[in-house]
Amino acid sequence: MRSLPDADPGVPDIRSPFRFLWWNARRQSAALLAGIGYATLWWLVQALMPAVLGKGIEAVTAKDTEGLLVWAAILLALGLLQAFTGIMRHRMAVFNWLAAAYRTVQLTTRQAAGLGATLPKRLSTGEVVAVGNSDIAHIGSSMDILLRGIGSIVAIVTVTVILITTSLPLGLLVLFGVPLMAVAVGPLLRPLHKRQASHRELTGDLSTRAADIVAGLRVLRGIGGEQVFAERYREESQRVRHAGVRVAGVESVLEAAQIVLPGILIAVVTGIGASFAVAGEIPVGQLVAFYLYAVFLIGPMRTLTEAADKLTKGHVAAGRVIRILSIEPEVTGGTGSSVGGVLRDSYSGVTIQPGSLTAVAANAPEDAIAIADRLGRYAHGDVTFGAADLATLPMDEVHARILVADNGARLFTGKLRDELDVRGDASDEQLRQALEAACATDIVEALPEGLDALVAEAGREFSGGQQQRLRLVRALLADPEVLILVEPTSAVDAHSEARIAERLAKARAGKTTLVCTTSPLVLDRTDHVIYVEDGRVLAEGAHRHLLDNSPEYAATVTRGED
Repeated sequence: MRSLPDADPGVPDIRSPFRFLWWNARRQSAALLAGIGYATLWWLVQALMPAVLGKGIEAVTAKDTEGLLVWAAILLALGLLQAFTGIMRHRMAVFNWLAAAYRTVQLTTRQAAGLGATLPKRLSTGEVVAVGNSDIAHIGSSMDILLRGIGSIVAIVTVTVILITTSLPLGLLVLFGVPLMAVAVGPLLRPLHKRQASHRELTGDLSTRAADIVAGLRVLRGIGGEQVFAERYREESQRVRHAGVRVAGVESVLEAAQIVLPGILIAVVTGIGASFAVAGEIPVGQLVAFYLYAVFLIGPMRTLTEAADKLTKGHVAAGRVIRILSIEPEVTGGTGSSVGGVLRDSYSGVTIQPGSLTAVAANAPEDAIAIADRLGRYAHGDVTFGAADLATLPMDEVHARILVADNGARLFTGKLRDELDVRGDASDEQLRQALEAACATDIVEALPEGLDALVAEAGREFSGGQQQRLRLVRALLADPEVLILVEPTSAVDAHSEARIAERLAKARAGKTTLVCTTSPLVLDRTDHVIYVEDGRVLAEGAHRHLLDNSPEYAATVTRGED
């Protein structure tokens, strides 16, 4: 059994949708060529059967028993060969479909992970969801149809040659009839392409609307806006439905053309062949063969129109995929190196000493978040890490050594143990210590299956405070060189917050930790506090010292209370 997907999907050609599809085809050229070979042979075997059957009928007419047995044996051999090539063609078709689809999944997932916070700024949630739901399947189908599509062309050419050598008028009829039918279908492809693109765009917008409504449902109910947004969703869903009907209208005409046009050709070929048989120009066996050829041509000709449809959808889908793949991250890295040390943000003046538990308290929460983003290289900034400029370090190295854990992070579906131990190497004792440090032991104990319990999507079975504590467990188990926590206790009660603050200091003893918070319970247990106002350091020192000597700091952390 062959493993899918490949370990490295490679670097795609995203200059155009066609180039992306061609790049995909070249990446799996061996499997694609093998599949085309099997598909071509499968079609050819079927194309030869009418001729063999016609010869057998002629043998019956001539009462040639030996000849009949020979042609029967040949027909049996062709049947067995058809069965074998049909099985192999299907296997290769499935493999090529999966290879192209999985490769696209790898590319988009890798790109999404590399873009980080840039992706939601540039593309809507619905757009990304639609790529995963439909576009990837269409790209796989565009590779799959190449097998039967190319094989069908060879089959049509083969039948045309046989007909020309047998009867020049019939051969010429097929030779010119097939291209005319292809030309007749051509005008349907442009409106189909346009309507599919429009439907795809509306579907993405609707998915975004749905995601926004679900995410803000509690707020909408609180302000009485649930019905308003439900009505807006209903209106947009109707637009999507109408767009889908327009797409289906063109597709139904295309489907009808796949039946009507070959049917016309069958009728004409059979009629002319019958007139030749009546006139004695061809034997009855050849007339039967001509009819069977005409019927056989329905298959490859329908395959050609199916290929036009799937390749059109694949082209549209590839355009959506390369829209994601062409997005450049807002922040990029370099090729330098650093041994670590003091972490300093020059813009704000925040300096983090190695091995310390430092807190940043800002009068505006967004200032603390901006500092965390710059220190974690999620935003541009003049930041140094030891003697090195953070911008010169590779992004992978930065994110491996400096972890920013905020409340926007999510729990993923799967076993709780796996979602917490992202590195996959934590021992039971390390898990226990991290759970205790984050005051999350009770969460696990309440689950019937403990750490083996399955987490639902986004951890929705947990309350906001429980999710926050579990995210803290995950951050502690990651054990980075520098851990930056943004409001890690904002959703927990005061008792738990005090215990977390005390245990966090022990869990990160000797390691560089920065906590962005204005909670006095947390600030009182840090080694050093930096107060930021208007994005700049205004004062720093121990928590109690700042309470006594900085009125601005005291007003911020006590919320103006005496």
